[in-house]
Amino acid sequence: MTKTETPARRPASRRTSLPAWSRKFLAALAETSNVTASAKHAGIATGTAYEARRHHPEFNRRWQRALCEGYDNLELELLHRLRNGEVKPAAGTKRGVRSYDNATAFRLLAAHRESAARQRAVRDNEDTEAILDSINAKLEAMRQRRLAAAAAAAAAAAEDGNDGQ
Repeated sequence: MTKTETPARRPASRRTSLPAWSRKFLAALAETSNVTASAKHAGIATGTAYEARRHHPEFNRRWQRALCEGYDNLELELLHRLRNGEVKPAAGTKRGVRSYDNATAFRLLAAHRESAARQRAVRDNEDTEAILDSINAKLEAMRQRRLAAAAAAAAAAAEDGNDGQ
């Protein structure tokens, strides 16, 4: 290679491919929702995972999906405990006493209600194009009515001007 030549570029697929450890990391992240534990499971430093997230948009997308899956799993586990209670040791008995955390159950229900309302709003407004078309059609109808009213007023004024001559 001469001084005027530029170095050969690596193929795009190589630059955008995910790191070899990413599959293991993302699976652990979906299971634990814990970045440090997932990095350890994948045999990398936590900083390596964060750096890959900054530089690889696809890895960032998969990271977000894995976290969402992890939190969904956590929510399901919590719901199971809230519905079925937890067996806690009780003094003087070999068997534990089943207890229920009603305060947490109510907080979770309130959060779910808000989340469900947001999802319904998104679902009901999914067809943004149709909504915009509807708004534009209404605006155009208003413009046409305004133009028709202005034309009628001008015609009436012209007719009044002819009557006075």
